[in-house]
Formats: sequence, C-alpha cells, structure tokens
Amino acid sequence: MLPMDESTVLVDGGTMTIEQVVRVARYKERVQISQSCLDQMAISRAYVEKLLREKRVVYGLTTGFGKFSDTYISAEDTKRMQLNLIRSHACGIGPPLTEEAVRATMLLRVNALSLGYSGIRPGVVQLLVDMLNAGVTPVIPEQGSLGASGDLAPLSHLALVLVGEGEACFRGDRLPGSEAVAKAGLQPIALEAKEGLALINGTQVMTGIGALACYDAVNLAGWADCAAALTAEELRGIRDAFEPLTHALRPHPGQGQSAANIRRLTQGSRLMTDQGKLRVQDAYSIRCAPQVHGASRDALRYIQEKLEIEMNAATDNPLIFAAEDRVISGGNFHGQPIALAMDHLAISASELASISERRTERLVNPSLNEKLPPFLAKDGGVQSGFMIAQYTAAAVVSENKSLAHPASVDSIPSSGNQEDHVSMGTIAARKANQIVLNAYSVIAIELLCAAQAADFRGPEKLGKGTKWMYDRCREHVSFMDEDRVLSDDIRVMAEWMRKTNVREAIASVVPIV
Repeated sequence: MLPMDESTVLVDGGTMTIEQVVRVARYKERVQISQSCLDQMAISRAYVEKLLREKRVVYGLTTGFGKFSDTYISAEDTKRMQLNLIRSHACGIGPPLTEEAVRATMLLRVNALSLGYSGIRPGVVQLLVDMLNAGVTPVIPEQGSLGASGDLAPLSHLALVLVGEGEACFRGDRLPGSEAVAKAGLQPIALEAKEGLALINGTQVMTGIGALACYDAVNLAGWADCAAALTAEELRGIRDAFEPLTHALRPHPGQGQSAANIRRLTQGSRLMTDQGKLRVQDAYSIRCAPQVHGASRDALRYIQEKLEIEMNAATDNPLIFAAEDRVISGGNFHGQPIALAMDHLAISASELASISERRTERLVNPSLNEKLPPFLAKDGGVQSGFMIAQYTAAAVVSENKSLAHPASVDSIPSSGNQEDHVSMGTIAARKANQIVLNAYSVIAIELLCAAQAADFRGPEKLGKGTKWMYDRCREHVSFMDEDRVLSDDIRVMAEWMRKTNVREAIASVVPIV
C-alpha cells in the first residue's frame, strides 16, 4: 500500500501523521529523533535533577504513585521505586498485540517523550528508537489497560525490555528481553528518577492501535464504494440516485464523495437503468449507499483529526515545564478523547459492513434481483453457490454489532478510588480494529458475489471503473463453476484489499476519493 523504501521518519514531537505511523509500524521504515527534541529532553532532564538536589516534593519523582502520591520517597529509594513500578504494573494478560501494533506504540511513545515535558534522559528514548530500527518488538499482552492513567499495564511490558526484562520478538523468535536486546547489539538501561513513570504514563497503545485501524478504515470506505457500484450494476440499479442534484441539497462531504465515486465507477455501464424504466426506486442498500457510506467517511475524518492531535501531545504526568520552573500534575493521560473516537470508529466500520451484507443478500436472493440464478449457482440445487457466503457475512455483521457497543460509557474505579473515572479507550481501540478487519471480509464477500453476477450478466457491459474492479476480482479468484471451499477466496480478497490502496490502484482508470 505504501512504498517500502529506506527513507526515515524524523520525530520532532509535533508533526507525526497516521501515514508515518503506518510506514514505521507496518513497513518498518527507520526512525530518527530530531536534534531539537534531543536538546529539549536534555533541558527537561537537567531540571528534574535540579529538583532532586533540592529535595522538592514532586509526584512520581519524590513520591509514590496513585494512592501513594502522599508518600515521600527518599533519594536512595528513587531508582528502586522506578524499577518496581515497571515490574508491578506489568500485569497484562491475553494474547500478545500484533507486531505492527507494538511498533506503532513504540513510535508514538518516542514522539510523546521527544516533546521534552517528561523529564526523561534522551538516551532512554534513543534506546526505544534503536529497538524499532533493529526490529526488537516487546511482547505486550493485549488486555489489562483501563485507559485512564494512560496504558499503564501494556506500556509496562514495553518498558520491561528496555531494562533487560520481559520478552521480545527478534527476527522471528520470541526471546527473553535481555537476549533480544543483546542479539540486536544493544544494551539495556537502568532507570533513573521519574523515568519509569514517564515510560508508562500515556495513551500510546490505544492511539497506536487506533491509528492503524483508522488508516485501514479509510481505505475500506473506498472499497465499499467500489463494491456498491459493482453490485448496483448487477442489480440493474437506477443511476438517478447518484446524480449530483440530490446530493448538493444535503452537502455532507462524505455523502457527496461516495455518490461521485459510484457515479464515476459506473460511467459507461450498459446495466444501470433510468428511473421508471424497470422500477421507480431501488432498495435503501443501493439507493442510500452514498448517505450511509458518506456518514462513515465523515466520521473517519473526525477520528483521524483526534488521533493526530493525540499522537503529537504530551500525555505524561506530571509534566515538566523547565522554562517556567514548574511541575504540574494534571490529567493529560486520560484516554477519553481517543476512547470516544474509537467507539465512533467501531460504529462507522460496522455500518459499512452492515449495508454491504444487505447488498450481498440481494445478489444471491432470486426474489430480490433481476433474473440472476438463485444464490449465483451455475447449477442450482446440485450446487449451493454463494448461499452460505451470505450466512458468513450475516454472522460477522452480527458479531460486529456486539463489538460496536461503546466501551467508553463504562468506568470502574481503581487505585483506591483515586482514579475514579476511566476511559476504557484501549478496549475501544481493540474492538474497533477487529470490526475493521471483519468488515474487510464482509465487503470481500460482496465483491465475490458481484463478480459472479457479472459473469452471468456479461462483464463487457460494466462501466469503466467497475470493469477494473471485476478484473481485479478475477485476478485473485476465479469464477465459481462448481461448488468449492470459499474460505480461501474470501481471505485472499480481504487481504489483498487491505494491502492495496484503492485510490492509488484505480487512479489511472477512474479517479475516486
């Protein structure tokens, strides 16, 4: 989807984009911290050391954490406290996060710390960069974050590897953290005052997972328009519903984009019909595709904005303001902005899948289409065709509906009721990511059914853009002349779509947005 060259992402703390996260997390582009960030971190660290010499009472520096914030910690115990913090907070359970999710987390943690408000030594952040560039990926269990004081449990598993503990993957092997770091030619570090807290206080797990899911969902919206266009042709859809006159009167940007995409994709079609010729109007899943797809597109714009603000924010606690001679203990670690955005992402992707499954039903149901074979089987009765493919789409859509229940409306107090309202943002991000992956499979099923229908109608009658879509389907999956196992076909299509930027791939044939 993105060029896999050897260019480098320069971390400056303020301009990170979702595309850069994808380049580093998924395509392993190299990372470098800007000199200005290194300088700012050094200034912040020098101020922390001044506070230590003056024995000032500062949360997380000379006090305990959470409910222990009123407990003074002596200089002799400070280093031990930082290591104990990491060990005690590494309570994650469940399967590990994917490599790309961990790499996204690492990059975003580097970016947040590089702002210079955490008081951490530049060398500690540089070790994170070196691990990214060397391919050392900490093993982080996916469950355990409340998304309130940041992603404490998962980020602790990341931090363990920095100190030579925990586990990490390196060149395909899962190893003790110390061994993985050593094999990469790196040295673990010993944490100083404030550094354990700085490493784990932030929203980078939920934001990293969310950035990758949002990127995939934006691409999914383009594929959804392609699928809707191909299905509309095979169902002899009415082209009038996509004309700009209607959409100009309800000027939501996403709606206009989806309508324009479907219009361009079906241009030149000999299958689309005019209003009143075969019927007066189509079912909602065809006629209202721009309105439904467009609403998800508009939501994704909002979600991307929130993610990119968070990616370039200081989410530590306390924050070090060396120039102002102040340390402020606030709540920038609270994940609510991302939790709400991730719940919105879950709903938006779920709806793209939901309407797609309804179009699939119309393709396979002979009572709902214009003279297509029942279940698109060449020899119905002897063959079942795509009957159960629609079942699968329906099952996944139903699962998505359960997963789309908002996580952000829940809260369980923790830390002796000191942390009495939490975001559940990481749960929201994980659910949203799963829904996006599920939606790719649902839209893949629609495309397979629409391509099968095109073979019965005659692919030469397709529009310019839909013919391109049909040809891509046939490059990956052949016409189903006889019943066969469809699981692999669905997987192949879904994986290809996720790896392929639809706008770039189709640009030379039909420009879509």
